[in-house]
Amino acid sequence: MLARYWGAIPFALAIGLFALRACVVTPPLDRLAIVAGDPKDPPGTTARAGSLEIVRGGPVIVGFVSPSTARLSVAGHELVRDGVVKERIVLPHGPVAIRFAAPPGARLVWSPVGRRGDPEYVPVSSLSPEPPERAQFGSDTGAAPFDGVIALALLLVVVGTLLVLVRDRLRRVPRAMWIAIASVLGLALLARLIDLGGFGQTWDEDVNWASGRNYVTNLLSGDFSAAAWQWNFEHPPVMKLLDGIGAQFADGYGPARALSALWLSLGCALLVPIGARLYRLRTGVLAGGIAALLPPLIAHGQIVGHESPTVLWWALAVLLALTVHDELESTGIKRLRIRLAWVGVVIGIAIASRFVNGLVGVLAALIVVVNAPAEWRRKTMREAAWILPLAAILTFYAVWPRLWAHPIHALSESLAKLTQQHSPEPFLGAMTTTPGASYFVIYLCATVPLGVLAGVLAGAIRCGRERTKSALVAIAFLVIPLGVALSPVRQDGVRYVMPSVVAFALLAAAGFDMLATWLEPRARHAFLALAAALLAYLAIVDVRIHPYYLDYFAEQVGGSGTVAEHGWFETAWWGEGVDRAVAYVNEHAAPGARVDRDCIEPAHLAWFRGDLWTPMTHDPRQADWIVTYAPSTHHCDVADARKVFEITAGGAVLAEVWQRSSR
Repeated sequence: MLARYWGAIPFALAIGLFALRACVVTPPLDRLAIVAGDPKDPPGTTARAGSLEIVRGGPVIVGFVSPSTARLSVAGHELVRDGVVKERIVLPHGPVAIRFAAPPGARLVWSPVGRRGDPEYVPVSSLSPEPPERAQFGSDTGAAPFDGVIALALLLVVVGTLLVLVRDRLRRVPRAMWIAIASVLGLALLARLIDLGGFGQTWDEDVNWASGRNYVTNLLSGDFSAAAWQWNFEHPPVMKLLDGIGAQFADGYGPARALSALWLSLGCALLVPIGARLYRLRTGVLAGGIAALLPPLIAHGQIVGHESPTVLWWALAVLLALTVHDELESTGIKRLRIRLAWVGVVIGIAIASRFVNGLVGVLAALIVVVNAPAEWRRKTMREAAWILPLAAILTFYAVWPRLWAHPIHALSESLAKLTQQHSPEPFLGAMTTTPGASYFVIYLCATVPLGVLAGVLAGAIRCGRERTKSALVAIAFLVIPLGVALSPVRQDGVRYVMPSVVAFALLAAAGFDMLATWLEPRARHAFLALAAALLAYLAIVDVRIHPYYLDYFAEQVGGSGTVAEHGWFETAWWGEGVDRAVAYVNEHAAPGARVDRDCIEPAHLAWFRGDLWTPMTHDPRQADWIVTYAPSTHHCDVADARKVFEITAGGAVLAEVWQRSSR
């Protein structure tokens, strides 16, 4: 009986989790005490008062979201309006008084010290019904760990259900394959979890983190209104929903970064069966090992960003596309349609993580058609032509509540917001916002270690010699993601072509497999020796650039120091290292010292001590302390100051601290 109705179990579990959350979690506004109204309060509002805990003193953005006029008072500042209302206030560490007269459906929002971008909902753990002198807060201030547990449990229900659906196919996977996948997954996780966050806060992690936390809160509270999904709406929601689970567990990026590490590590692990299908198991294992240790893939596997799940979805789409025609029987047309639909679902999820992931649909369609047996090719082309796009579109629409009411208008707004010009960056010796179409190819060749690049060249030679289906798929895996170069999005190094970095790992493994095959008549363990040497070499590369993997440039371009000196590529481009420079100032600056942070382009990442904000200056010539960032490309007037501290990566200076000791 249980087996017959097992499909109801996931729904029952999900309903139970939502019900448990509704019984246990107190809505934030209900945490405040209801107080008497005031003549100044807007009509139809209920007044609540208490305290808001400020964990880190400094400039805090406080405000609210309200469907009609509301009134908020925080530490003597008053806000009265409707919609999204916020104000920057410099607040001391500790509880501050708060009073909020609001209509039903209103929410308190803020951006604490350490985060900017779209505001996040104030969690119940940061509120108290008591005045500041009597307010008490728990150890989880600023977090919502129970929501994190519920959201993680819901994700496990979804994953578990999918695994049950494919249990028969999973049983047929050889034990050696499972061991290899687990080994690569463990290696990849280890490389990313060691000193997780040692590079400091990066450019838009706070935006992804805050919107992800809001999205998970919306989901758990059943709020699917368009207004509740407006945060960072220029990007689709899936990445933020995934990493937003981690954002519930702490008032910081650690748990969300750990989840990001998991998504990218799973993408590396999926290279094992991909490589085994295209070549053989040892090729897949080496491909996964290379991907696990490539500096760009470690870097983006440690950041709360779109790149990590992008790698996972591309790898999963490729693997599913490769398996579409497995064991098709006389009733194969039905099974073919089901498998194509699942490939389409993954394509839709990929696009719902990042728009440019639509290119994975091109790759998946090519793989499905190329790998089709001759007798199935015509049917496959006909079925894939409508199933893949339909499944992708329906999935994309289903997972983004902001589209539900007005999909075309909402999507147009998101795309329009993405057209904003990015800052100039150095490329081949010039500062530019419009690098040429070769931008990503050049960056790929500059950021892949020389030993791996040699393997890629050998793999390309192998593809040219063999001209097999496997060769075509491997080359397509590399080339199709580069299609983003046809759009205006040519910036930020290899950030937008991470699947091509993964393809480099696959091609390199195929190349070294070919070299080992040539050597094995004379050297029995040639492949093991080559693989061990390559992975040891990559480990040394990682140790030397740690923790600034974002700033890695390979031997063929002279390393990071040479690149920064000549302005060939971008170093110090996402805020890495700013935390250490700021920490130095916080440790050594006298109380009330004048600090200038305008020489840091991502100035929102520079979080000084609370007492340093009021006297902060916007003129470096008047500052006691100056923090400069990316000094090779961003000039700052530090004429009569002396350098007291610097942060470097591979010889490239990321950040500097300057002091005027006479003041």
